[in-house]
Amino acid sequence: MKNLVAYITSGYPEKSFSIDLALALGQNGVDSIELGVPFSDPVADGPLIEKASHKALELGFKFSHLLEISKAIAPHVDTLWMGYFNSFYQHDMDKLIPLAKEIGVSGLIIPDLPYEESLRYKSLFENNSVANISFVAPTDGEERIEEIVTASQKFIYMVAYTGITGSGVSEDLQPFLDSIRKYTKTPIYVGFGVNEKTAKERVKGADGVIVGSAFVNILLNETLSYTQKIMQCSELARIIKEEINS
Repeated sequence: MKNLVAYITSGYPEKSFSIDLALALGQNGVDSIELGVPFSDPVADGPLIEKASHKALELGFKFSHLLEISKAIAPHVDTLWMGYFNSFYQHDMDKLIPLAKEIGVSGLIIPDLPYEESLRYKSLFENNSVANISFVAPTDGEERIEEIVTASQKFIYMVAYTGITGSGVSEDLQPFLDSIRKYTKTPIYVGFGVNEKTAKERVKGADGVIVGSAFVNILLNETLSYTQKIMQCSELARIIKEEINS
């Protein structure tokens, strides 16, 4: 069974909605919820996620809201934090990672923390059984892929192409997948540009997909009620889960 990770923007449009949405997604095929931490300059994210992030900040998102959302959903669905390093660093990693463990968060995804710099936190993550999810991209050479993935935990976030999330770029991923599998048995999940139309193709040879912009696009539709947004996101999750396992 191939896994589905769903990214949602924490606190958008409000904290209680994020909780309800995450729990609903967990009941409709999503294996892990990736709680995005709104940030003013989300460099790896496309326009949809960037827009939702800015809106959440305008509506008063606080880091404490991420903690409250996580406490509510972690007992029911595998929970990850996705954010830029400054969002975590300013809350003191030495205190934050043990807190993540206490809450039940299983891993962090930090796209702007280079592998070399992440090594200083290696023991902190390991001692608290919280994964620091590894990224690999098509621009990484063979030697660097080996270095990054050898000590990978939980799953490897395989960037499907060079660019930002939400793009429709299509590339042959099999050679890239093969180069990763030479050095690890850690599951590989494909992210960037995955939606209900591309998921079946993107998951070939991989162990799962990470979907963000497709869900956030629904959240940004202001013509929908909260209930309708949750229903549409749940339906999208069911479709993608079926596609990647058919």
